[in-house]
Amino acid sequence: MSERPESDAATSANASVDDLLVDPAADPEPSIADASAAPAPSPWRAVVSRNRALWITAGIAVLALVGGLLLGRFVMAPASATADDAPAPGLVTVPVAFGPLSNDVTIRSDVGFADPVEVKIDTSAIAGPAVVTGQVPELGAELGPLSVALEVAGRPVITLPGELPAYRTLRFGVSGPDVVQFKEAMRAVGIDAGDPANDVFDEQAAGAVTALYAAVGYTGPASEEDGESAVRGAQDGVRSAEQALTSARAALTTARSGASAVEIREADNQVASARRTLDAARATDPNDAVGIGNAEDELALAQLRRQQLDVGRDTSAERGAVDAAASQLEQAQRDLTRARQEALPALPAGEVLYLTELPRRVDAVTAERGSILSGAAMTVSGATVALTGSAAEADAALLTVGATATFALPDGAEHTATVSEVTPGANGETRWQVTLQPADLTPEQIAQLQGTNVRVVIAVGATAGDVLSVPAAALTAGPGGETRVEVVDGDPRDSRAATRLVVVETGLSAGGAVEVRAVDGELATDDLVVVGR
Repeated sequence: MSERPESDAATSANASVDDLLVDPAADPEPSIADASAAPAPSPWRAVVSRNRALWITAGIAVLALVGGLLLGRFVMAPASATADDAPAPGLVTVPVAFGPLSNDVTIRSDVGFADPVEVKIDTSAIAGPAVVTGQVPELGAELGPLSVALEVAGRPVITLPGELPAYRTLRFGVSGPDVVQFKEAMRAVGIDAGDPANDVFDEQAAGAVTALYAAVGYTGPASEEDGESAVRGAQDGVRSAEQALTSARAALTTARSGASAVEIREADNQVASARRTLDAARATDPNDAVGIGNAEDELALAQLRRQQLDVGRDTSAERGAVDAAASQLEQAQRDLTRARQEALPALPAGEVLYLTELPRRVDAVTAERGSILSGAAMTVSGATVALTGSAAEADAALLTVGATATFALPDGAEHTATVSEVTPGANGETRWQVTLQPADLTPEQIAQLQGTNVRVVIAVGATAGDVLSVPAAALTAGPGGETRVEVVDGDPRDSRAATRLVVVETGLSAGGAVEVRAVDGELATDDLVVVGR
């Protein structure tokens, strides 16, 4: 068979397609008259008519083939092209930056008033029900030194500065750190309770209790039930002992004064009478030996009695009576002192509330006037706003008290804060507690920030000012261990561009960037350093 040109084949295909595009409006079945009048169809036309779908598909395939040949010849790269003809890749570079460099730790922090504390009041010493009778604070109220936080059963709960909770009633004679705290608190509010170095609750400390209650407008705590009667009884005992001692001393004085003139006169008279009797007996005739002997004995006895008056009386019994009376008086005085000490004012544990960092702000109140107090009466916090968050142990190790931080205010402006405390996690927790103190805030800002959670950025290392810095990937090690960067002097898109090595000294590393200073060669801002090829 003879081969037909491509143009003829295309023409024949197009003609065949045109022949197949029959007018749909034409009558598909011509009448018999028309059929008899029409000439007989050619064999080619009959073939096309019987395989219309096949011919349409063939035509489309031919058109696609021709288009593909043209596209491959004039548009796409020839198959003979080699990899050597492709352009070589350029250098990957980054410009040298100039500015401050800092290393930061970022945490989330809750904004609230510092150090919230639940206030619980000891009501165990109250005889009846612990009914809240007044002085219930409002939300937002401040409790300072000498504030009455609450009134329970008609008695005040006085706020004082201190860390140690009140755990017992302070009465005369007790000692310990709670006594020292009370004396220090009294000194802080201007009341003299004695030297805090003395940890004994003495009479001066007890006197300060009365002054304390007077300062808040309440009477002091009631003394023990039998305190006054015990004092009166002790006073009566002292008076009786004093009278007994007076009588004993008078008797001793009398004994020590010697014989009276009457006693001396009587003794002299007895001596003279005995002598006269002896003289009369001797003058009788004949002599009465018995009478004379008796008279002599009476005279000797009278003389001896007179001599005893000159020597003085034995006062040992009187002295013993005086000693006994004095001892009884001393005991009575000790009893009176003890009774008076026991009747001194005491400070009940349930009537004082020690809080640190006064003043404190009342955040929540659960106590209600007229209700029986049970559990926490209120929640108080520091009067200043604090940011409280947590950090992983590795990040917390970088933080120091006094470090500067920033966070965003509700209007988007940045505000500074200072790290005030970094505390290890309790009970084995891996995250550390971080507390920050913000710079002064306006009341409006405090109201907007209260209860929110903010993003805090804490600088843990920063350059003193603007420095040159490059990505860490730009640093390479030289043969002597020196640190270098490769600077591109030409077009970095050209792999054959000229480069030079600059030896640098590194500084702070932060956020993938490293502070650099050229020590051999020149390095300037916006110089392009190679980070990859």
